[in-house]
Amino acid sequence: MNEPSLKQLLGPNGFLFEKRGGTGILLIHGLTGTPAEMRHFGRQLARRGLTVACPQLAGHCNSVHALKSSSWQDWYRTVEESFEALSRQCSQVYVAGLSMGALLALQLAAQKKERLAGLTLLSTTFFYDGWNVPKWRQRLLLPLVIYSPLRHFLSWKELPPYGIKDERVRAMVHAVLENRDARSADKIGHFKTPASVIRESKRLIRATKQCLHDVCRPMLVVHSNEDDMASVENAHYVARKVASDQVETYFVDDSYHVLTLDKRKDDIAVRVASFCQPVFA
Repeated sequence: MNEPSLKQLLGPNGFLFEKRGGTGILLIHGLTGTPAEMRHFGRQLARRGLTVACPQLAGHCNSVHALKSSSWQDWYRTVEESFEALSRQCSQVYVAGLSMGALLALQLAAQKKERLAGLTLLSTTFFYDGWNVPKWRQRLLLPLVIYSPLRHFLSWKELPPYGIKDERVRAMVHAVLENRDARSADKIGHFKTPASVIRESKRLIRATKQCLHDVCRPMLVVHSNEDDMASVENAHYVARKVASDQVETYFVDDSYHVLTLDKRKDDIAVRVASFCQPVFA
């Protein structure tokens, strides 16, 4: 039986920018997000000589029911299968994940070890402790909901600034939200996160904390000093806990959580490309 091609594994909303040369990078979008939030970033990496692949995570870019029916293991399986396929056409492969995608990147690094050339973590989210997250919601209301039957009925609506400081991009997102219909999940994702999905993300967080001692590959940790959803303590936490002795940090201003869409996106792409293959950056 023939193995599915990389393009097939990436899904209908994933993308692949193929370049000559031996270095590839697998991009992982965030929870309830879509590959669209990584596309511009991926193009900038491809311009610097990298083969870039970004899959559509299982359960994403579809109905809320499909999202609620998926588990973090399903999301990881998408990442792992895409990595294996990209590895068949590139001599070395890096991975870069955004937000919860950063945790999936850590899971991949823990499992693949030396087979992975290195990883970039963008807006790593172990703790929802940014300046736009009410403490009472995290400490009191969230545990009450996600660990009770209420999780099957309630959702959290994401409010402005949607993790984006750039007012022009934020206005575009807001306009789409105002006029969206059920078919737009493939473009902008879901801005209402079901409580059951948040519970699944908590399981991913717990599992990833347990595997950090197995992460030994070179790492670039990128975080905004103004992150509205996950403070810089997340970056410091992962840098302290991993086993890697090659950890670079890059802290940026003038951006919020979604670094791949915000004001410093191109600067970050240059830094990531340099981390992956400095000869071409």
